[in-house]
Amino acid sequence: MRLTSFLGLGLRLRLVSNALPALLACTLFICTFSLLGCNSVPKPATTSTPVTATAQTYPAHPTTSPPPFKLFHQTKDSITLVTGDDATDDQIEAIVWQLHDAAQTHTFNKLHIPQKFIDDRDPIVFFHIYRGSKCAAEKYAAGDPPCGGSYHAAGDYTLGSFKNPNRDDGVLLHDEDHQVELWNADAASTGPH
Repeated sequence: MRLTSFLGLGLRLRLVSNALPALLACTLFICTFSLLGCNSVPKPATTSTPVTATAQTYPAHPTTSPPPFKLFHQTKDSITLVTGDDATDDQIEAIVWQLHDAAQTHTFNKLHIPQKFIDDRDPIVFFHIYRGSKCAAEKYAAGDPPCGGSYHAAGDYTLGSFKNPNRDDGVLLHDEDHQVELWNADAASTGPH
């Protein structure tokens, strides 16, 4: 009987010695987080300066007359326009504003752009404006783009969106990473186009 008790005691000691590392780890974990959470020194008062949103500024409607342009290519949802190779930023901007004004007044036919095409858009039409025709085929040409893999338009005008069919957006493009918004596209138009 004594031998049995002695063996039972050995088994109990072995179980306790196997559980000891886990028990010790749990105790250290609880103590560490208790000490970290306990802070007798009050935190200093923070003074925060209110974040003020800077208002986006947009260029004024240009006084430059838009140069002549021609319809270079048309798909079911986009129109590519081409103007002179030497068109200035102000002239490109004037074309974008001319498209904006035509959308407001339903006068695309006067620009030799079919008004019916604009009216039947589903729900967006994109205008891509290029200086010269060299790179204008980059969205449509088979094979390698004629001017390389980046986008070379000088300006874009977009009429409509999936959320608002009357939204219009105009941008002057300097390169793929630098564009100038010409007006607030989300506030510019709510009326029928």
